Parts: sequence; structure tokens; C-alpha cells
Amino acid sequence: MKNYKTTIGLEIHAELKTRTKMFCNSKNDPDEIRSNMNVCPVCMAHPGTLPVMNKEAVKSVLKVGLAIGGKLADFTEFDRKNYFYPDIPKGYQISQYKYPLVSGGNLKGVEITRVHLEEDTAKSTHDEKGHSLVDFNRAGIPLMELVTEPVVGSAQQASAFARELQLLLRYLGVGEANMEKGEMRIEANISVSDNEHFGTKVEVKNLNSFKVVEKAIDYEVKRQIEVLEEGGEIIQETRGWDENKQKTFSQRVKEGSADYRYFPDPDLPKLKLSEIAEFNKDVLENALPELPWEKRERFLRDFGIKEEDVEMYVIDETYRNLFEAVVIEIGDNKDLIKLASNYITSDLVGMVKNSEVGGVENVDKDNFSELIKMVGENKVSSRGAKDILKILFEKGGNSKKIAEENNLLQKNDISDLKNVVEKVIIENQETVKEYKKGKETAIKYLMGQAMKATKGSANPKVLQDLLKSLLKE
Repeated sequence: MKNYKTTIGLEIHAELKTRTKMFCNSKNDPDEIRSNMNVCPVCMAHPGTLPVMNKEAVKSVLKVGLAIGGKLADFTEFDRKNYFYPDIPKGYQISQYKYPLVSGGNLKGVEITRVHLEEDTAKSTHDEKGHSLVDFNRAGIPLMELVTEPVVGSAQQASAFARELQLLLRYLGVGEANMEKGEMRIEANISVSDNEHFGTKVEVKNLNSFKVVEKAIDYEVKRQIEVLEEGGEIIQETRGWDENKQKTFSQRVKEGSADYRYFPDPDLPKLKLSEIAEFNKDVLENALPELPWEKRERFLRDFGIKEEDVEMYVIDETYRNLFEAVVIEIGDNKDLIKLASNYITSDLVGMVKNSEVGGVENVDKDNFSELIKMVGENKVSSRGAKDILKILFEKGGNSKKIAEENNLLQKNDISDLKNVVEKVIIENQETVKEYKKGKETAIKYLMGQAMKATKGSANPKVLQDLLKSLLKE
């Protein structure tokens, strides 16, 4: 078989988290389950109605553009994209064609072509009897479309890029991009080429999970190669993904931009962004939060924690909030910061996964910070800390009080521990003889017996030093 090169370009649509829709004051509510509740004459395209632009939606796209290092437009306008489908109330979609809000940029090593703003379509549902219904709640919701250059080389890279974009939208606060709710939809333009074929682009639409993105691209690459190997030709078309059959299927011959008959929308004003104070680049840049890649770099640099732990904090806001709050309480002690991170990413994550009620928020940041300090000061052992954390998660409470009530405070007093160690030595004379003959591992058994006698409350280092000292006598 010949060597084939895979080329992928992505088009990603993401609904923006504004209070109202793009061109009217109907509520933008992705959680509304009742059909056709958030509609009005404007988004239903009744005669005589006029659209009014949502300023917050424009600002949201400009923030994305700045975050990815794109060029913000000075002049922009909205166009009518003409096509008929039952989920398009007007018979056209208001979008942007020649003058997008953002041009260029880069995200996770992938070059961006453009980012523009448009209105979403309604949602069609079809039953087994051939009946179709349309819910217009989604019609008119602000929709950001990001188009990449055809520089993505694999399904895994495409999925990683989409994940990073979802993360960016959440950090900026402009969208939740929940794929299971349809708030972010991915289209992949895929072609394979060799020395004889330049490659014909095939679009696979409406990929609704990161896993599906990978499966659909991998399948389509394999399908195209098989067609070429058998001497066939790839036709430019739009395909869908059949989750049940785990394969792509043909939907329609792909339209070109000329088929949509774009022209500027006469009902909306053209925008000169430099004349609008709140769209000023410096104003927008100063309002940007710490971005995901900046947070990754800072966490690795300042805290020295594991990369996989950093990634968990970057992705999951609840764990991140706890970790950052604890860091503030602990201060610059890197050893304690690493210790706190270990308890969060192993013990606490495990508790949350196995719990039917509650999550990270069960653990109060102040009491968790106090627990970490107690471990650092040798007031509780590692085993004791795990027990205290479990009680904090399940019942709440004060770390010090829990340690006292459950006899988990670590014993450091040599005079108290000496009696315990002497008793262990007397009761385990055979093991003591083995140790004195040079069997170093014997002391581990004696340590275990001593810890058992103190119910795990003894400081292991103090205990071991005391054991070795008494065994020399």
C-alpha cells in the first residue's frame, strides 16, 4: 500500500453564554426542556420584525480572538447565508462571510483561519414513523464558529485541539461548550493524499463528543484510503457519523460558498470596532483571565507538582479551586504543597468517585489546609491524615478535633513511647535475635508491632530511632 498523508481542517461551532439570543431579547437557556418556550416574533422571523445585535456576543468572540493571538477586525458586518431547511425560520441564517471578527491565531500548535459570529439554527427531531418536529428554543442563539487551517494531521490531534478550545471558552466565561447538550459541535474536513492524488475534502458533520471525533476521523481516513486503493475516486460530500454502525454515511453533495448566495444583511449596521470603547483591544486584554496554558506553566514552575496533577487542576475547576485555596493558606512551602496535591489527586479523587453524595465541595479548604499543616508538623501520621480526610469528606468537622477524638494525634514523646518499644522487644525475642545477627528487615516487623500497639499514633521516625537505640543495649 502507498504512503498516504492525512490532512484535516476543523470547523467548530460553540454556543455563547449570553443572557439573550443574538438578535432579539428571547432568553438564551440551554437547560430549557420545554419545546418552543424561548421564542419571539424576531427569532421566529415574523414579517416586519428587525434584528438588534447582541453586544456581549461580539465581545465574547473578540476575547477568544485575543486569547489565541488572532487579529481583531476593525471593520466587520453580518451577511445573509441563504438556504432552506425546516430549522431555519427565515430561510437564511445571519452569519459573517467576508469580514469575520477575528482572523488568524494559533491554539495548541494549530493555525486558525478565522473566528466569526452567527446565529444558531433550531433543533429538528425525527421519530421512527417518519414524523419531524422542530424546537425553536435554540434558533437565534449566538454561535461562534472557529475554522482552522488544514494542518491537523491525526484524529488524536483534532480531539486534543477541541478539548483545549472547550477549556479556553470556559476560562474566558463565554461558553460552557458542553458537547452532550449540543453547545459545541465539531465538523472535520478530511482528505488523504499520495504522490498521485492531491486529496478531495470530505466533511464529516456534527461530531458530538471527543471520542466520536477520533472514531469518525479514523474511520473516514481508512475509508478514503480503501477507495483509492481500489482505484476509485473520492467525491466532495458531506457525511454524518452513525454511532450504532460505527461508520460515516453520505448525507449530501458538499455545497460551495457560492451556493449560499451571501450578501450583507441590510437590517444590521456595519461595525467600526475601533469606534466602540468597550471593544478596544487594550480594554479587552486587561480583562482576560489567566488562560489554560498560562496556568499549566505557572503550576509546573511555582509548585513543582506532577504534570498529570497539573492537567487535572487545569481541567477541573472544583479541584483547582481547592488546591489554589490551600496553596494560599500553606504559603511557599513546596513540600507541603506537593503533599496537599498528593492527598487531593489520590485520596480525595478516590473518595469522590466512590461517593454517591457530594463531591470536592464536601471538604472545607481551611480544615484541609490545617490537616496538611498537621502532617508537616508531625502531629499526625500519613495514615492518620487519610483517616481524618475521610471523616472531613463524609461528615465535615474540624481537623484538630477529629484527630483528638479519634486518637489520631501522633505521639512524639520519647518517654511515652519507650514503654511501648520495650514491651515489643520483650514479646518478640526471636525477631530481636535475627536483627542482631544482621537481618535488617527484622526491624520492619518490630516497627509494625510497635505501630500496632500505639494504634498508628506514634511518630514513625521517633519510634524507629528509639527501637534501634534500645536494640543496641
